[in-house]
Amino acid sequence: MGCLVAMAMMALVASSSAFTFQPGISSELSHGWLTKGQELPSHLSEHEESELFEEENLFPSAVVSRRDLFRLSTASAMTAVALPLAASEAIAASSGAVDLEDLPPDAARSYYQYRIPLQIAADFYIFELQDMVGNIDDWGEINQLVRVNNNRGQGQPSRIEREFVNPMRILGLSMPPDIADEMREHQFKFEKAMAALTKVTLGVRRDLPVEIDKGAVPAAKSSWEDGRVALNDFFVALNTATGLNEMKTIPGAGPSQMKEYGRSSLKYNDLMKKTKLCQNRGGPTLSNAWGKLMTSGYLQDSCGIPDLELYFKQ
Repeated sequence: MGCLVAMAMMALVASSSAFTFQPGISSELSHGWLTKGQELPSHLSEHEESELFEEENLFPSAVVSRRDLFRLSTASAMTAVALPLAASEAIAASSGAVDLEDLPPDAARSYYQYRIPLQIAADFYIFELQDMVGNIDDWGEINQLVRVNNNRGQGQPSRIEREFVNPMRILGLSMPPDIADEMREHQFKFEKAMAALTKVTLGVRRDLPVEIDKGAVPAAKSSWEDGRVALNDFFVALNTATGLNEMKTIPGAGPSQMKEYGRSSLKYNDLMKKTKLCQNRGGPTLSNAWGKLMTSGYLQDSCGIPDLELYFKQ
């Protein structure tokens, strides 16, 4: 702050030095200009300095005493500090992010990093996985969801691990202990439900006819339901921790399920289609290069993927 005050005083002094007058007694002060660099006589009182500028009413905006000069320089310095602060607050407000001051910094950062992927995962759970569970021909795809890709000795997590369990684990570890324990409990229940679903559907594929136990489908649906409840409980704990109530829980199966959920399956399918198209083109960078060569105009941007923030806030 001291540096800002000094800089402001130097600027005001420099700007006023070009408009000083010839030295002399008060009766002679209103006659003639001084050249730049000369100063007012040191014997003048503060009252005489003010009279010097007020007598002829020359440059009224420059009427300032030494005391006023300090006041103005201090005000200028305060303004120099206040404007950037106000601008930064406006940017933060326009970004839509809320300061989660009651949470540790890592927890707030993890929340904003994983809230959208987790909600998309919930969309997958209700829009796709639910139908797979009810259709035995799709059970082979359920097996793929939990399969670890061990290509070339480099183990890659399964889709369930990558899209559900890992974000839940990271969010839980970043929270205060009491909240973390509750979220970890819901995470373990979700993992247990997915393990049960995998056990029921294991080895059943469309191209491999096998005898299906008549209780297999109800057992698979029961496992899906257990997973839904655990995921919902995790979302509720997360909403309570942040106070934002942004994460939407999955309603139970029934005729009004989709209406209660309130999120669009059409928007989800469009997002998945464009995401897959983008991946097939090598990701956003290569997709942008391919898009410049295309004449169909299909790509809206480098990949055509919708705004994820808008997708999240349905």
